[in-house]
Amino acid sequence: MTTMIGRRRLVFHLCLISLLLFLSSSALPSVSAAAGRRHYIVYMGGHSSLHSSSATEADLHAITNSHHAILATYLGDIERAREAIRYSYTRHINGFTAILNEGEAAQIAKHPGVVSVFPDRRKKLQTTHSWNFMLMENQFTDKATAPFWKEAKFGQDVIIANIDGGVWPESQSFSDEGYGPVPSRWKGTCAKAGIRCNRKLIGARYFNKGVLAVPTDAKAGAHADLYSVRDFGGHGTHTLSTAAGNFVPGANFSGAALGVAKGGAPRARVASYKTCFNVPDSCLESDVLAAFEAAISDGVDVLSVSLGDDINYDYFADGLAIGAFHAVRAGITVVAAGGNAGPGLGTVSNLAPWMFTVAASTMDRSFETYAELRNGLRIKGASMTEALLPVRKFYPLISAAEAAGLRPNATRDALLCKPGSLDPAKVKGKVVACLRGDTSRLSKSNETAKAGAVGMILCNDKSNGDEISPDPHFIPTVQIGYKDGLKVFKYINGTKNPEAYITGTFSRFGEKPAPAVCDFSSRGPNVLNPEIMKPDVTAPGVNIIAAYTEAKPTDPSEDPRKFPYNILSGTSMSCPHVSGVFGLLRAVYPHWSPSAIRSAIMTTARTRDNARNPILDSTLEKATPFSYGSGHIRPNRAMDPGLVYDLSVSDYLDFLCARGYNKTLLKLFSDAPHECPKHARIMDLNYPSIAVPKLKGGSSITMTRKVKNVGKSPARYAVRIKEPKGVSVSVKPNVLKFNKLGEEKKFKVILKAKWNGTADDYVFGGITWTDGIHYVRSPIAVYVVTA
Repeated sequence: MTTMIGRRRLVFHLCLISLLLFLSSSALPSVSAAAGRRHYIVYMGGHSSLHSSSATEADLHAITNSHHAILATYLGDIERAREAIRYSYTRHINGFTAILNEGEAAQIAKHPGVVSVFPDRRKKLQTTHSWNFMLMENQFTDKATAPFWKEAKFGQDVIIANIDGGVWPESQSFSDEGYGPVPSRWKGTCAKAGIRCNRKLIGARYFNKGVLAVPTDAKAGAHADLYSVRDFGGHGTHTLSTAAGNFVPGANFSGAALGVAKGGAPRARVASYKTCFNVPDSCLESDVLAAFEAAISDGVDVLSVSLGDDINYDYFADGLAIGAFHAVRAGITVVAAGGNAGPGLGTVSNLAPWMFTVAASTMDRSFETYAELRNGLRIKGASMTEALLPVRKFYPLISAAEAAGLRPNATRDALLCKPGSLDPAKVKGKVVACLRGDTSRLSKSNETAKAGAVGMILCNDKSNGDEISPDPHFIPTVQIGYKDGLKVFKYINGTKNPEAYITGTFSRFGEKPAPAVCDFSSRGPNVLNPEIMKPDVTAPGVNIIAAYTEAKPTDPSEDPRKFPYNILSGTSMSCPHVSGVFGLLRAVYPHWSPSAIRSAIMTTARTRDNARNPILDSTLEKATPFSYGSGHIRPNRAMDPGLVYDLSVSDYLDFLCARGYNKTLLKLFSDAPHECPKHARIMDLNYPSIAVPKLKGGSSITMTRKVKNVGKSPARYAVRIKEPKGVSVSVKPNVLKFNKLGEEKKFKVILKAKWNGTADDYVFGGITWTDGIHYVRSPIAVYVVTA
């Protein structure tokens, strides 16, 4: 009976919206069909929990028909509406995508039944030893020593998925040897497109309607990619195996980094939702939203999303934030990459408070290759080349510009080692110094190899600075930073017979200081709501070895070699590290909310490196919470956080109230009418970090937080305070007593600016609750303004 009533209400609701949209649109002027058209997302909120869990095919079909009817009121014809619509989101997310012109989109956006209408935009992919670095295993035996892994049974039967570029199902990282039956709660499927899922890789689907809606000639030769869950770029396989790949002994990349590859939750089940393809204008928000919709229905526990944007849009004009909201509403954790647009301030993406946003930092491992010059200069660089120079001696060294041919722009093209630019007669038997830029790093080593060089020194241009990568070059190669490159060219230009030698690659462990925040990792503050500190934490994101695609490249200019395991860097790589830890915590605490697990990870993070000094930026300056959030994750500590800051969907709705969303809009994505608090404030959201974007000299501000006891009972916690410079901090009460597990206590944090500064700036501090065993730390960021 309850289900029948729910369906009647659903049909009535859909009919009412359709009628209202018709009435509102009938008064609007018609829009010329000749205007420019593009793919838009029409977001109408969410469906009820009852509908999401019990809707029949007839119910879903009714919603699709209502979307057609709604659009027809603006296009004037039901057939035109059906032709225009690409996606109809019918189970959890309510809305559709359609080909519209700007005027039509603007008309639909005006109706109170629509939350937002926005163009379908492209998201960007944010591109072994890491678990040892986080003290999860023994460095010398590769055996699990952490109680966390054992307590969590290595994430057994937790379901971790990614929204990315697909998967290479034959990888050993996804073998199902030793796995039992697929969990009965799993409702997902495996796309029948030339692959087979198994008891490890339990689901794989692709979503391409958005990318197909964008006309481009590049799709002509990409049919196998566009209609398959297979990963043709490597990114999706890499991130999924980082989160939850099997233990794979002997994994290596180009003969280096030999060890046991594994994910954070190596016994978890995995699923892949492919939305990114090797064509322009891929990773579109409409496809991402469809992937979220499917993942929620399928029964995923953790979603790892290494996607982002250089521009931050309002939360409900951002497909990723919308999808994440509905996922969290269903109890699914969403972990997202913070972006690779650093080191500038305010560059971090994925800012919604219901998302867990991850920065990237280094480990204590380095892959070192050296360029040795005859004048005694020895320059450290990076490479992953298996080949060695034939004899341990110095070889003639030339600038690539000296090997230019006679074609137009010959000198510049040769300096950049572009295809066909080098004269073999001038290169053969020599080490060639090439400049980075225009073409890929591997393309340059391929060109020098074809021309007959014995080695290459790849010198960064100014824009790339000291950012170097260990690549599997075709000949002995070392990539060096910009300033070191200047030294090499100065030596060449000032020496009659310059000579050089390139060493092999050495793996070094125990490097200090580590971690350090990567130069590319995007920084806070949060440009949408600076009261919510972002990023949340940092994790390993440099030179991460994980499974990779073995697909043949479709472009003949690409590297034809296959690497079952590859090394990549980026917040795309740090994100799945945290996803794996979330999976382990979900296994230990299956009834904890996504926000409680987030709190456990954030409040136990560290802010000091392996030399016991404050974590540094890439510039060797002291980093701030805008670089690393609450700090570098410590999985073992997160298993026993003591206290957690919890949040419910209702709390997020209060947050939206504080942002100005009214009761009518909130009703569109809430099961029941939500009453906004009279004095809702964003800074009172029960977030594990504290940020105040404006505090005038001499003034004060008070905010409220609440913690839940998940450690021991009874318990007594006292607060420790580290005041930001020039700001007094008091906490009331300063002692919290808990009589039982699950008990919650509120406290107030009062900040007061003690001085009138000479310049506006952020200052940082923190509060820590401790019972002598647990240390529950929250960073504080305060922007002090002159009076």
